[in-house]
Amino acid sequence: MAKTISITSAGKKALEAELEALKARRPELAEKIATARSYGDLSENEDYSAARGEQKVVEGRIQEIEDILLHAKIIRGGRRTKVGMGSVVTLASGAKTNTYTLVGAVEANPLEGKISDESPIGRAIIGKKVGEEVTLPNGKSFKITEIN
Repeated sequence: MAKTISITSAGKKALEAELEALKARRPELAEKIATARSYGDLSENEDYSAARGEQKVVEGRIQEIEDILLHAKIIRGGRRTKVGMGSVVTLASGAKTNTYTLVGAVEANPLEGKISDESPIGRAIIGKKVGEEVTLPNGKSFKITEIN
């Protein structure tokens, strides 16, 4: 069975932009390597080693992004009755509230309020409705106050 990677349309666009930027760096890196190669002995040429290392990182990221895009499944906005992929969910614990968007693991960034469906919070809230209590594995409890 082919793997699928859940991603929002905005996340896909961001990855496509990053891919184009990385591909645009290829000529620059090739020139760095050629220039460093012209310095002579490659076994002790730090410029050459650094340029090749940078090229390896860039090419690795290009392959990773291309694989993600090849297997991407666009997350549509979540339903407003139950928490699902793409839902924007507000959780309350006492007077404190947090709002999260439920996304796939590739897009997850807790500092931006994007949590993965594979995270403890994501697993706890998926399929829940407004008003339901959820308890995390660490014992903390939250109430779902809003789903958008």
